[in-house]
Amino acid sequence: MKEVWSEERKYEKWLEVEIAALEAWSELGKVPEEAVQKIRERARIDVKRIKEIEEVVNHDVVAFVTQVAETVGKEGRYIHYGLTSSDVVDTALSSLMKEAADILIKEATNLFKLLKEKAFVYRDLIMIGRTHGVHAEPI
Repeated sequence: MKEVWSEERKYEKWLEVEIAALEAWSELGKVPEEAVQKIRERARIDVKRIKEIEEVVNHDVVAFVTQVAETVGKEGRYIHYGLTSSDVVDTALSSLMKEAADILIKEATNLFKLLKEKAFVYRDLIMIGRTHGVHAEPI
C-alpha cells in the first residue's frame, strides 16, 4: 500500500494517463505515432526535479509535464496535448484507488480464509465468558 501511495507511483500513473491520451490522439491522426513511440521509450520520472520545477512554477502538473518533456526531447511538446490537469490527476487517482482496493480485497479475502480455518480448529475450545470485563461462565 505504501508503494501505491508513493509520490513516484503517483507520477508514474500520471505518465500512464498522458501516454494513453497521446495514443488516442495518434489514432485520431492528431499526434504522430513516431512521437508517441519516442515518448513511451524515453519518458522518465524524476521526483526531485519535479519538486525543483514546482518551487518555481507553483503548479504540480506543469512541473511534472515540464520534467517529463525534458527527458524526451522535441517530442515533449505533445505531452499534455488536449488535457486538463484534472483529466490527468483524477484519472490517475482513480487508477491508484483501484490498485489500493485490489490490495484490500486480496488481504481481506486472505484474512477471511485464515479466520475461517481458525474457527474450525478452535470451535470446541472452552473459553472464559465475560460480562462487563469480568469473568463469567465458561462458553
